[in-house]
Amino acid sequence: MSIEVYRDPFGIPHLRAGDPRELARAQGLVTARDRAWQLEVERHRAQGTTAAFLGAAETGWDTFVRQARLADTARRCHDRLDAETAAWVRAYVDGVNEGLAEGARRAPEFAATGLEPGRWEPWTPLAVWLSTHILFAGFPSKLWREQVARRLGEEWTELFATDGPGTAGSNGWVVSGARTASGAPIVAGDPHRFIEAPGVYQQIRLSCPEHDVLGLAVPGVPGLAHFGHTGRVAWAITNAMADYQDLYRERLRRHPDGRVEALGPAGWEPATAHTETIRVADAAPVAIEVIETARGPVIIGADGERGAAPGAGTGTGDTAVTGDPGVTGDPGVTGNPTAPGDTGAVPADGGATDAAPEWEAVSLRYPPRVTGESGFAVLPALLRARNVEDVDRALDRWIEPVNVVQAADADGGLLHRVAGYVPVRDRLNSLRVVPAWEAAHAWTGESAATPRAEVGERAVMANARGLAAPLGVEFAAPHRAERITALLDASKAWTPSAMGAVHTDTDNPSARRLLDAVRDTDEAALSPAARDVRRTLLGWDRRMDADSTDAALYAAVRGAVVRRLAAHEAFTELRTPAPYPELFRPWLALGPRVAFALETLLVGGPVPAGDVRGIVRASLEEAGAAEAPPAWGVTHRLAPWQALPDEERTPDAAWPGLAGDHDCVLSTSSVPGFTDRSARASAARYVWDLADRERSLWVVPFGASGVPGDPHHHDQLPLWLRGGLAPVVTDWNDLVKEEHEQN
Repeated sequence: MSIEVYRDPFGIPHLRAGDPRELARAQGLVTARDRAWQLEVERHRAQGTTAAFLGAAETGWDTFVRQARLADTARRCHDRLDAETAAWVRAYVDGVNEGLAEGARRAPEFAATGLEPGRWEPWTPLAVWLSTHILFAGFPSKLWREQVARRLGEEWTELFATDGPGTAGSNGWVVSGARTASGAPIVAGDPHRFIEAPGVYQQIRLSCPEHDVLGLAVPGVPGLAHFGHTGRVAWAITNAMADYQDLYRERLRRHPDGRVEALGPAGWEPATAHTETIRVADAAPVAIEVIETARGPVIIGADGERGAAPGAGTGTGDTAVTGDPGVTGDPGVTGNPTAPGDTGAVPADGGATDAAPEWEAVSLRYPPRVTGESGFAVLPALLRARNVEDVDRALDRWIEPVNVVQAADADGGLLHRVAGYVPVRDRLNSLRVVPAWEAAHAWTGESAATPRAEVGERAVMANARGLAAPLGVEFAAPHRAERITALLDASKAWTPSAMGAVHTDTDNPSARRLLDAVRDTDEAALSPAARDVRRTLLGWDRRMDADSTDAALYAAVRGAVVRRLAAHEAFTELRTPAPYPELFRPWLALGPRVAFALETLLVGGPVPAGDVRGIVRASLEEAGAAEAPPAWGVTHRLAPWQALPDEERTPDAAWPGLAGDHDCVLSTSSVPGFTDRSARASAARYVWDLADRERSLWVVPFGASGVPGDPHHHDQLPLWLRGGLAPVVTDWNDLVKEEHEQN
């Protein structure tokens, strides 16, 4: 059977092929045609080669990706795939390579940057998956907590422990047939991620004799890893907020002959080191050193000592490497994850001489690098699933990111569990950067048990401390989860179309604590203008609607409180910039940390209660003296990331205003006190109906096409903005077949 490509009215691809491999090839082919620029940006991001065409601003990312050895990890994980899964992934890659040239001709970004489409390798989808999710577990938060403990005091280590601007979260819920009009379950929700244009999720349908599945794919990765509906069973995920990556403080030394050693629990042991050259558009190339210890790759401080460094790279090719880029003894990848590798019984002093200078660095240990497993065998298994038991069984092999999963099937089966690899190790590993030379911080080689729960009439997942609590440190506040639960409990006759009211709810429960502080402010001590602000806020309905001036006034007062708290003398030491790469700034800046921990800081922490009351009073005065703010949606505008921004768009003039806020169900995150612009929001919304898949609904922020000027480039944006959902079309007779077919 030839590949057949159909489109619905929104240009969403529906693919048919004769078998799963041919279907995977079709998925790669169509994705390359529709999103060639996005695919190539993701490939280069995974390899650490984006600065070569996007410029010096990307050097920090490229450095991290190379030093974290993501591409090499992807190769290793690919080599461990079973033959069937490897062939399936290879078919997807073949399709991408087949379609890239045509897709690149349609995408003006290639000409604008001078980039030529490259060639995808069999392991490239695994590298894209790793680079997309390497920051999901928020390991940079350990750098922040290290700063807090050292500068503010050990007792405040977890003071700011909440989800913030550097994390990705989601809403998700499953409703049993006891609460639906049809008597069959509904699975619904929306992933909250940094909004990118083109979007991070691709609506697609994959049909062959073995299965017929629709859902949200990650461009560059075959199958439907996170959100899918087979007709008989549907699944969805949220970030479990689990902690499964560790940072180790390493002591390194280099011998005159260039050998690098690291201090481990048994003494000095060999580390691998080589040099790579990052090409930079319109700038000189940058040489970096890539060092790996038995714990993992060194991601901070590899260049902390320059003496006797290996020679610089050649500057040619995508990855210009000198020296041996391999890892002698394959440390920490096979065998016992606690072992330092084949070190050759290095004595405690390592044979050191006075000429071997030492320095400190930080290494990253993450499950795929340690285990050599990616979890990719789960992807084709999900496509074959017929019930929740099949989904459950498949997810037993999931690695990362660690997710909370919900699923339901047409027979009424329900699933609510955590899936992924969380290493068993010392509790302090989850909180801080730990010393590499202390054996207590080694991984045991075991994965923690993943919790699960029985589902009654409904279950909700929204990144809060709950099912995954034993596995993490920083979780979202319970507001979204509690609000969704309350909304679901209000009806026993839910329909797919009614779920839109849950997606778009703008009640802001996190405002309660600041409003309480405003209420406690002595009105008589305020100026007339500040009293007016106080009265307005106390009469506000707490809804962050785009047309609400009251919501905007609340945001203005909140911003003033955040700035004043961050400027308090109690936090003086934390205002000193942390000595870490700029890439980790979202996790390390004091202002955003204060903004997202505001509820906690208003009632506890190192700022005295009297000073907090004074800050709230001064913020009311500031708002009263300022010009009245416009409606919330005037300043709370969408701010998507684009590898190459549209020339005709300016951030404030062209991107639309939004309703919602960080802790609303309609979660649109800004950084209070610093910007109202929203970079994180719903990357998609979905409603999977198990009574009739044709009644399911979905929407993405932009459209099915990544090509500027295409009719389906931004055609879903108006629908997404107003909280609408597009119908899922499953009848092939209602779809339009593309003229050209691929054999």
